Order: sequence, then structure tokens, then C-alpha cells
Amino acid sequence: MADKKKSLGKEFTKGLLAENPVLRLVLGTCPTLAVSTSVVNAIGMGISALIVLVCSNVVISLLRKVIPSKVRIPAYIVIIASFVTIVQMIVKAFVPALDAALGVFLPLIVVNCIILGRAEAFAGKNSVIASAVDGLGMGVGFTIALCCMASVREILGAGTFLSGAQNLLVLFGENTLGGFNGFTLIPQDGVISPMMIFILAPGGFFTFGVLMACANKIAERKGKPKAELGGCKACPMAKNCAILAEGKECGEKKEDEQA
Repeated sequence: MADKKKSLGKEFTKGLLAENPVLRLVLGTCPTLAVSTSVVNAIGMGISALIVLVCSNVVISLLRKVIPSKVRIPAYIVIIASFVTIVQMIVKAFVPALDAALGVFLPLIVVNCIILGRAEAFAGKNSVIASAVDGLGMGVGFTIALCCMASVREILGAGTFLSGAQNLLVLFGENTLGGFNGFTLIPQDGVISPMMIFILAPGGFFTFGVLMACANKIAERKGKPKAELGGCKACPMAKNCAILAEGKECGEKKEDEQA
């Protein structure tokens, strides 16, 4: 029993740092860069992805012995899309301002490589409880990475922190915390002005690179292996990839076609 608890604890904590999906595995970078302009958006996206991760992992684990191997990827996508649709409808109904802020990136959770990657690499091979814990850990790790990026970008780029908090607090009542709607840390008309570049694409890439370097350094000091991009071999679809079967990678294939 003790070993099982230790194993479940390890499955949860690995997603926080050692195998953080964003900062260590470099997955889900598109929504990370797109919605991390404010902490409120980051929290909304993180919670949405976490719910989809846990629910889809549980269902896929339950059906792992029923789904034929040849159609498992389409089946996984259908399951994931179902939960994404449910989450999107809930957000639209109760937090419309957040839905408008996240835009197309909320429904695009369907093709988020973190979700599909955990389904293929873990949920399709492990028990329901372990899969739920794995999804929870990866979801929390994704949310932490989003919030870290968003904190830096919002404070330096907009001079605020938790701006638009009522978009989330409206779930608990219209005047939650006396109408609290964030802090203004750097006034727009002050001696020091916010650096708007941080809420633009260049600032996002810069912040992402710095946080990745910090996460890798911390992980290495804790004895974890250095994070390295494994190319196509690290892709969850590697086993079924026709390009890899030819001994090539996606980039090499495109270069050959252009030549």
C-alpha cells in the first residue's frame, strides 16, 4: 500500500517540475504564448485544460481494453473533443468575458499535444486512478507554467496583476471581494512606464526561454536529466509515423519534397 501511495505521489509531482509539460517537455507552447498575457486568462486556460486532462484520462483508461488499437487515436480525439465542448459551453454560460478573452484557444484544447500525448503515453496503458492522478499533475504543472509566464508578462508589460479578476470571481457572486478587479503596480502615467513588448509576441518568447532555462537548471540540480528536444522520436505518434518508418524526420521530409 505504501509503495502504491508513493507511486501515485510520484505520478502527480512529476508534472510540476521534472516533466512539466511546458517548461520541460515543451508541449502546448501555442496556447502558452497566446493566453499568458494576463494571469486571469492563464488561470482560466489552465483550469479548463486540467478538467479536460483528468476527465479524458479517466475515460480513456476505462476504455483502453475496448478501443481497437488501429482506431485508438481517432477514438481519443472524439473523447477529448467531447469534454472540451462541455467545458467550453460551461465557460460560455458562466464566464462569457473569459470565453471572449481566450477566444479560439479554448476549443483548440482538442488538439493540444499535452492532452493527446498523455492519452497515448499514459492513460491508454495504466489504471484509472493512476491516469487521473497523472492528468491532475500535468494539468497543475501546465497551469503553474502559464501563471508564471503570465505574471511576468502582465506586470512588466501592462503594469497590472490579476487585472480582470472579476471575470473569474463572478462565479462566486457579482460583488465578490468588494468588486476586487486586480492591482495596478506600474501606473501608465508614472515615471516608469510598462514595457508593452512583454505582452507582444517577442516578449512572450523571451519570457518563455528564460523560464525554460530556470526550470531546467532547477531540475538538473535536483538530479533530474537534462531536458532535450527529441525531435520526431519524442512525438506521441512516433510509433505510427510513416516518415519515421523511412528513417527520416518531418523537417527532412519537407526539405526532400522541396528539392
